[in-house]
Parts: sequence; structure tokens; C-alpha cells
Amino acid sequence: MAGSAHLELVSGVVHLRPQDAMFEAMLRGWCAQQTARGLQQATIEAREKLVRRFLEFTNAYPWQWTPGDVDEWTVSLTSEKHLAPSTIRGYQTDLRLFSEYVTDGRYGWAVECDKAFGTFPVAICHEWNTIAHLNEYEGNPEARPFTREELQRFLDYADDQVERAVRVRRKGALAAYRDATMFKVLYAWGLRRTECSKLDLVDFGRNPAAPEFGRFGMLHVRYGKAVRGQPPRRRNVPSVMGWAVDAVADYVENVRPRFDCAEHPALWVTERAGRLQPAEINARFVAYRDALGLPKVLTPHSLRHSWVTHLTEDGVDRRFIQEAVGHRCDTSTAIYTHVSGDFMNTALRKALTPAFEAPAPRREGR
Repeated sequence: MAGSAHLELVSGVVHLRPQDAMFEAMLRGWCAQQTARGLQQATIEAREKLVRRFLEFTNAYPWQWTPGDVDEWTVSLTSEKHLAPSTIRGYQTDLRLFSEYVTDGRYGWAVECDKAFGTFPVAICHEWNTIAHLNEYEGNPEARPFTREELQRFLDYADDQVERAVRVRRKGALAAYRDATMFKVLYAWGLRRTECSKLDLVDFGRNPAAPEFGRFGMLHVRYGKAVRGQPPRRRNVPSVMGWAVDAVADYVENVRPRFDCAEHPALWVTERAGRLQPAEINARFVAYRDALGLPKVLTPHSLRHSWVTHLTEDGVDRRFIQEAVGHRCDTSTAIYTHVSGDFMNTALRKALTPAFEAPAPRREGR
């Protein structure tokens, strides 16, 4: 099996530091085992770094680790580093995977450690010292979408920055126009920040079901949020907002060519002929939000929340929204939905009307 001890250990070789040699062989074997499972190299490298950090924290080798070490480590992550429960659980999951690997008899590490050091690794992560996933949503409870009034103010302010730059004849008008269009795309196609950053010109295409949008009828998202260890998930997002299509078309045809980066594939390019990065998107968003005095709980991801919420309020089918935002489960889409009071009252009235308008049942003999 890929990752077996006999494939990673060289027989007949005497190491100056046998403990370090055994640990490095374990990591090589674990990397080989994960590669055989088809996991991404970035995921494997991140997990290896985590195991090394745990080794430094405990100052002990895997065959010396105990469940108590995990308890102390978790306390330090919580009280000293102040990490979120979801982050700590992810770390614990990776550590559990390594622990299960080195204790699995099929890979032979326990036998080799017993021969070399007179002890062997044991399972160190269990239900009593790891964080359980009890809630569907573990993010900031204050996170919310834009109201429609807030969204209009934000987009209007972004447009105003273009006019202001042109009026005073200063540099930055092209970048301001790009940013204003980008925020409209984040909202109008329900995108994550990284998904938007990695868009290329060719990702827009025609949709036979919406010929009125021309070449901007469908958006192919190639870098959707991945399942851990897997490649990015792709999805197609149909265009549903004509005003946003007009904005993108104007940017692509009249503004982007003026950046003088005809050979660059990116939709959002910089003055230095590079691709706009997620951190730059976040920085411009924060500048606009704070200038307007909007709540700090609003983030670029709030634009994606807003798309889900506003389409729900407009009566768009829930399954359509789920597929467009790339959620595998409807419960994930439900987390994003923060419908307004007016919508809830309208929905309640629709639910109650049939019950109160139904005729009373007729009794026999009458």
C-alpha cells in the first residue's frame, strides 16, 4: 500500500537521529497515501505543516503523543490564539487523520516504532477532546446581507467615484470604473470574492434561454469553493439582472481595452497589467463601506448573501438559487437567506389564505 512503513524506511541504515528519521519517514508515507487518494498537493502540504507544528508544541514524537496533548493544544488555540471553533475543528480533523494513519496496522508504523523505540503510536483524537460539528452555520451571527437601500447607496457611491475622478482629471478613473463594475458583478451573479477575482473574459458566454443578454447570458465560474482536498468546483450562473449585464458589456467593450492589457485573460485587470487580487477587492470594499458609514458587519460576501435574499424575496425558485450559488445542500442556501419582514408577511398571508377561505365541510343529512 502507498505509504506503508516498509516502502519509506531503508533497512540496514543507522541514523544519527533515529527519532527524526522515523518521523520524516512517517510524513513521507502519509503524503504518499494522500496522493494515492487523489488529494491536492496544497492540501497535503498544509496538513504536513500542521503535524509539524503539533510536534513542536508537544516536543515529543508521534509514538509518544497522548490524548492529553490534544487537550493542551486545543486550549492554547482557544485561549492564546483565539481561533474560531470551526478552524480548530479543522486542525483537529487533520491531526486525527495523521493519527489514524500511523496507528493503522495495514501501514506497519506501530510495529516499526515498537522495534526501534519500545513503544508505538496510539489514537489521540476522540469524541471527548475534539470539537463536534453541531450547527449548520458557525460564522459570525452578526453577518447579514445588504438591505436594498444600503445596496443602492453602495453601488451609487462606487459610480460616483468614477465621475469624481473624471471631473478632477486625476489618475484612477479606469480603476474606479473597474471596481464599480466588479461590485455589481459580485452582487448580480452571487459570487464569492475569490471567484470574482479569477474570472476571465472567456468565462462569459451566451445562454439560449436568454438571447437578449447576448454574449453575457451565462457566467461560467471555474474556481468555485472546493470540497477539502479536491479541485475547485465549477458551476454556471445564468444572468438574471439586465442592468448588470449592461454594466459588464460597457466595461468589456469600452473601458477594459484602455488598460492596455489585450493579451491578459483576466476580466479585472490592474494598471500594471496584472490580475486584481482578492485582498485588493476587500480593501476597496472597506474604503467605500466606511466612507458611507455602513455597518462593519457588511463584507464583500454580504453581496452574495444579498443576491440570494433578494431573489428569494422576488419569488425565484429555491432550487434555481441553490444551483446558481453552488450549494450542494439546500440547508446551505437557507443559511444565506435573510428575507425581509414584508416578504415574510406576504408569505404568511399566502399560507393562511387557503386555510381560511376553504369551505366548511358538509355534514351528513344536511
